[in-house]
Amino acid sequence: MAHGTPSSLDEMPEYLRLVRGGRPPSPELIAEMRHNYEAIGGRSPLTDITLAQAAALRSRLGADWPVAVGMRNWRPFIADGLAQLAEAGTEHVVGIPLAPQFSTLSVKKYVDAAKDALPAGMQLTTIQSFCEHPLLLDAFAERLRDAAPLAEEEIIFTAHSLPVRVIEAGDTYPVEVAATARGVAQRAGIARYRVAYQSAGRTPEPWIGPDLNDAVREGAAAGRRHILVIPIGFVCDHTEILFDIDVQAAATARASGATLRRTPSLNTSATFVAMLEDLVKKVGTEN
Repeated sequence: MAHGTPSSLDEMPEYLRLVRGGRPPSPELIAEMRHNYEAIGGRSPLTDITLAQAAALRSRLGADWPVAVGMRNWRPFIADGLAQLAEAGTEHVVGIPLAPQFSTLSVKKYVDAAKDALPAGMQLTTIQSFCEHPLLLDAFAERLRDAAPLAEEEIIFTAHSLPVRVIEAGDTYPVEVAATARGVAQRAGIARYRVAYQSAGRTPEPWIGPDLNDAVREGAAAGRRHILVIPIGFVCDHTEILFDIDVQAAATARASGATLRRTPSLNTSATFVAMLEDLVKKVGTEN
């Protein structure tokens, strides 16, 4: 299960309405999001990559394990994926929200959507966190080692920001983000790094930080002019990667007299797909 993305710019108003829980988006928000999508070629590859991840998992599991994709905010919806599995005769579904760290604002919403759309007679087991799964940490560490960090580069791990009120209510998300960063750094032999947050929502309430763009400015002002970003809160390319980091944060770095690059996303990393296989088979073994 993943967030979902419109197939074209014309679908942006309806997509944003779904993201906002049925509330119509303002013309300004529609224009802003269209601009962001245009900056990365007009569409996000999220759906295509999620389908490719599912196909890679299907290849590892074999024909006896049907695999479907469901999006929370766009087609194919989570209900569509469950209907596809029901048609294949599936009695027990393993639901995997493709977000490594648990949050009530992300993973729980996927889980709730799956429960609401579950066909009669079907059993559902959901994976609610895999933030410290050894193969996830290995997959991110592989990307980090392949980037061959320079001695003078500041390493910044990033994840999606959340409203402060959610954390104050007891959400464990920042703890899990820190755990992922720590595990990846240890595997990659990185002793010094920072954790920052990105892609905060367009609301007036405070969101957790430090914000990636602020961290870039602060680092540059302190003489740290080379930055390597590792987005550990995401498992594939989409607008939060391709625009928020590659376009927006990179522009912030240039304006601050710094350079910024990032590690490639996991996408269909063999190690990441092996992790998905392990999650599924552990549930199968337990049941």
